[in-house]
Amino acid sequence: MKVLVDWDLCEGHGQCEYAAPDVFTIDDDGDLEVLDDTPGEDQRKAVEQAVRRCPVRALQIED
Repeated sequence: MKVLVDWDLCEGHGQCEYAAPDVFTIDDDGDLEVLDDTPGEDQRKAVEQAVRRCPVRALQIED
């Protein structure tokens, strides 16, 4: 699984960080950082939730 971020859409709401904190974080400047863009299958459920929770639909999963 690969996590894709549309950086033009991302507004740093941080919903992805709440859903998958091992994969996403918001830095001190309020910008999204992807900690692991190829997380293991054990993170799939959390990443899928992060994709669903993103209010601007900036996240996708590529298999």
